[in-house]
Amino acid sequence: MSTNPEARSWIRVSAAALRANYARVRQAAGDTTHVIPMVKADAYGLGMREVVRELAGERPWGWGVATLAEGLRLRGDLGVQNRVVILAPLQEEELEPALAAGLDMSISSLDALAAVSAAAQRLRATARVHVDVDTGMGRTGFDWREADAWIPGVAEAVGEWVDWVACFTHLHSAEDDIESVHEQWSRFQGVLSAARARNGGLMVHVLNSAGTFAVPEHACDAVRPGIFLYGGKVGSAHPAPEPVVSLRARVGHVRDAVAGTSLGYGATHVASGPERWATLCIGYGDGLPRALGNRGSALLGGRRVPIIGRISMDLTVVDITGVTGVRVGDVATLLGAEGREEILLDDVAELAGTISYEILTGFTERLPRVWT
Repeated sequence: MSTNPEARSWIRVSAAALRANYARVRQAAGDTTHVIPMVKADAYGLGMREVVRELAGERPWGWGVATLAEGLRLRGDLGVQNRVVILAPLQEEELEPALAAGLDMSISSLDALAAVSAAAQRLRATARVHVDVDTGMGRTGFDWREADAWIPGVAEAVGEWVDWVACFTHLHSAEDDIESVHEQWSRFQGVLSAARARNGGLMVHVLNSAGTFAVPEHACDAVRPGIFLYGGKVGSAHPAPEPVVSLRARVGHVRDAVAGTSLGYGATHVASGPERWATLCIGYGDGLPRALGNRGSALLGGRRVPIIGRISMDLTVVDITGVTGVRVGDVATLLGAEGREEILLDDVAELAGTISYEILTGFTERLPRVWT
């Protein structure tokens, strides 16, 4: 048995492509705008440690996460010294650990701000807060229409224990609806004008990956790129990223099937005539979407071959009828390029009826991430 980590199936990640995508965001945002790479969900499934290592040399302002655990990992395990912003609400019991680690926190209500202030006083530490403004996303944030009611409350809380460092919002449709971006920007500007009357030194960050390319004139003090860094498209009108991820699996079995031979759970594929099948050592237990059964494809032997039958937890079968020379141990590509053929991340997502974010974050720990 080979001890090669690539023996069964694996993800290969291109550090050069990651850095190239960062550089394109950096160029679009402009030299005076900071970058806050989003590294939540283990850097979109690719590995927070490796992504931070590769991008640290680009000197980002800080890092964006969604949970306390992610922030603590950056501070503790990875030794990150620059800013870490938790861009989702924290539970009250999480506030003191976040403060002790020097993490920036987003605030969506006056009650949350009061809890942060109380925790900061208990620890004798100053909380750095980023005020989240809801301009249309609806998940979190202060309502933009009620700014006159909550801005005074935020301003009153600022003092020895609370530092109001930033104001931000989330764009909901920057990939394909530029009018929605303009509408959210207009709403945010009304809030920002009132906020800056109370705190003239506020940092402002609004744009995600798509927004950075759609309206770079609104880059403000910082942008928060995510999926584009990792090779996901951000709308047909915006630049395509360099592919960062490829997915490979070895052939574990090759067989000839006679007409009438059924395949897989539910027997959703039945050989219509003599066929040749190759079983790949990968399945939905590795994060290959089950929805690709009977509709996805792989690259094998220089050819695009269809996935047949249902994808099971550990194995996937492709039809290699007419493809010569395929043997056990050969490598198939389920995402990425082989010769003149290529399977793109967003194409896989579309076939699976989902988005590139879910494909990347769905890859399980069973798949080694091999960085190049």
